[in-house]
Amino acid sequence: MKNLIFLFISILFFLFSCGKKEEEKADLPRPKGFNLIPLAAHRYVALEKGHPYTFEISTLAEVRPDTLTLGNKDRIWTAEPHWIYVYYPAWDAFIQITYKRLGGDQAKMKALINDSYKLAYKHQGKASGIQEYMMTTKSGKKAGLIELDGEVATSFQFFSTDSSRHFIRGAVYVNTATANDSLAPIIRYLKKDAMHLIQTLQWK
Repeated sequence: MKNLIFLFISILFFLFSCGKKEEEKADLPRPKGFNLIPLAAHRYVALEKGHPYTFEISTLAEVRPDTLTLGNKDRIWTAEPHWIYVYYPAWDAFIQITYKRLGGDQAKMKALINDSYKLAYKHQGKASGIQEYMMTTKSGKKAGLIELDGEVATSFQFFSTDSSRHFIRGAVYVNTATANDSLAPIIRYLKKDAMHLIQTLQWK
């Protein structure tokens, strides 16, 4: 009889312990899940005519005029003709393109290159790392590339010039509060499109 009572108490204790562990598990915070982001294959078409430059853009994107005005007490940047957004409606993301005529002005070209680096390094406070390097495109053009890691508004910026007549700058943006770790597939997709844009850039 004593053995039966002991066995019964042991079973009750075991069941109580299991129930308590399940409750403790249920109370633990669950890790955040990542968004499932379907991505189409990369396909490209030529940019619409009417600009002093041309390149290929994604079939997922549409071209919108840039109407942005920004700056500070020292300098104001206002959108000019041929400043555009290569906009991705599905993700509310875009590649911002700004363009300047040089007219053979070497000092202007150097100032624009310096501005490109200054604009990129304004994100230094939130960036966990910044890498910059120069590349030569398949057609022999030089391009400066700046990659930014971390929770930054823009993860990739670039510029290119023919050193005499044309200067173009681009920056990749994703308009969302979602952490960049979760957006990594989209950011990689946009970077690949931006690199294709650079590789297919031609001046008119």
